[in-house]
Amino acid sequence: MRSHRPTPELAQHLEQLYERFPFDRSFADDPISTIRPLATDRRRGEVAGIVGATLAIGNTTAIRGAIARVAALGGGDVAWFLRPGNRTERARRLRDFRHRWIRGDQLDHLFRVLADFYAHHATLEEPFLAGLSAGGFSVGLDRLSSALRGEGRSAEVGPAPAGYRALFPSPLDPSGSPCKRLTLFVRWMVRERYPDLGYWTGVPTGELKVPLDHHVYWIAYHLGLTARRTRSWDAVEEVSEALRRIDPLDPVKYDFVLCHTGISGDCPKERDLAVCGPCSVRPDCRLWRGRRVAA
Repeated sequence: MRSHRPTPELAQHLEQLYERFPFDRSFADDPISTIRPLATDRRRGEVAGIVGATLAIGNTTAIRGAIARVAALGGGDVAWFLRPGNRTERARRLRDFRHRWIRGDQLDHLFRVLADFYAHHATLEEPFLAGLSAGGFSVGLDRLSSALRGEGRSAEVGPAPAGYRALFPSPLDPSGSPCKRLTLFVRWMVRERYPDLGYWTGVPTGELKVPLDHHVYWIAYHLGLTARRTRSWDAVEEVSEALRRIDPLDPVKYDFVLCHTGISGDCPKERDLAVCGPCSVRPDCRLWRGRRVAA
């Protein structure tokens, strides 16, 4: 298939899509709707955010349910999981938790890592910002991943359970993972605009990379924002750079809209004039370019 490039009008069409988007409808169906009530300060926002991002596997209903179950095990306060006196009870409460392939013992270890981290640091923004300054977003994400993996942790944290390290990939890993969940976490923490949390103040929004889930990737590919045929960190870089050319100060502004355009079925991922007809970006889509539509 021939290379598909964005049309000159794409920026205008994306802005129309953004302006017309029913945010309230999709907010209720997004994991951030379950995270926001738990994020009453920066520490709780980071803990709720990293739990939510870690559990962001599968459909949004199941993800929101999994976040709510974890919160309920802490009595509705995610800070409960970090208190030293609750360590034994925390392990007991989480013992039978399951969400897809994520287990309660892995979450228990995550809380051990976080408690140890916060004993020496004020915020998870510190390792990310240090990496960002040293080598850009990918190095920042690598430093954040390293902190969450517990590398350099105190001995009392103990060994990680099976599969734990894989929960926090790095864009510098040989696999070239798109790191969707950690990139999503960073978006939540950095952007102040609805629906994000905006607790991190040292990271410019212009540095952000798009959390490339299946929906965002499919739409981005069909709009010509990337030519790569699989999701990867290279595809993240391409899509983010294309969006940065449209909005240099907030390149991930359109992430929520593109993601929920896919989740909601507003993008059926096939030519369906009844659904696609009103879509602002239909003239830019690979499926529709060069096709006449009868009035």
